[in-house]
Formats: sequence, C-alpha cells, structure tokens
Amino acid sequence: MPKSINISNLDNQTIDRIVEMAWEDRTPFEAIEIQFGLKEKDTIAVMRRYMSTSSFKMWRKRVTTRKTKHLRKRDFTAGRFKSKNQKN
Repeated sequence: MPKSINISNLDNQTIDRIVEMAWEDRTPFEAIEIQFGLKEKDTIAVMRRYMSTSSFKMWRKRVTTRKTKHLRKRDFTAGRFKSKNQKN
C-alpha cells in the first residue's frame, strides 16, 4: 500500500489547484489522485487544513451528495455528461 503524501510539502500553486479540482463537481477524487498522488483522505486533509472551517464544512456537505466525485458512482464513464434536454 503506497504511503500518503505529506501535505506539508506541497507548494502554494499545487494546493490552489487541488482545492480548485476538489470544488469542481465533475472532477472525481481519482483524477486528483492521478495528477497529484493524493488519495481521497489526503485531499480531504488538504481541504481541511487550507480552508476556513465554514468553507470546509460547506464543501464536505456538497461532496457527500455528489455521485460525480467518485468514478464508481458515476452514471457515465467517459466524456462529458450531456442532458437529453440539451440541443444537439
């Protein structure tokens, strides 16, 4: 089992990008792991450490209700979701 990344060693630009990706509804935790080597628990630790308490709580509430944050729970596997109501 690979070791967790030490989040204390991340530079500001990397932290900003991780936070940005974590906030995006359609960016799964697996994409963050592929790009930065952070497992979901590490991403949560980054968010907890570098966000205000109220922002972190709001983010956690959003993430727990989103199927799109985990590839296993998504209704689609590749590409972008397109609603049937959307124009062709």
